[in-house]
Amino acid sequence: MYKKILVPIDINQESSWKTALPKAVHMAKENGAKLFLFTVVPDFGMAVVGSFFPKDYAQKAMEHAEYELKAIARNHVPTDVSATCYVRHGSIYKEINKAADTLGADLIVLASHRPEDSDFLLGPNAARIVRHARQSVFVVRD
Repeated sequence: MYKKILVPIDINQESSWKTALPKAVHMAKENGAKLFLFTVVPDFGMAVVGSFFPKDYAQKAMEHAEYELKAIARNHVPTDVSATCYVRHGSIYKEINKAADTLGADLIVLASHRPEDSDFLLGPNAARIVRHARQSVFVVRD
């Protein structure tokens, strides 16, 4: 049924993948699907904020994010499941939806928590992903 599954991950929040990634792995195995593990390094929002950081800060942040994302893949995705890691920079929900379209994903599996918890994909990001995605979205709750 699903051939390409996008799994958004906040590398700083284990809760963003701890429950969602095993579900996505299970779905990938059942369907012979490929996984795309995806993280976004948020932009600064305003140029004046970015001006306080070193010029190579964004590049170093992306390199670190890629290293951490690949470690999650190595440690939590079995070798019999095809998984590719992607890192982008920008608006979280926009980059996730853009990646889903660009990669040809037919499912997005993301984590969310009960409304009282605050997290990477809670509230505006999860809601926007669900609202704007062209793909099916499977929201995994803890």
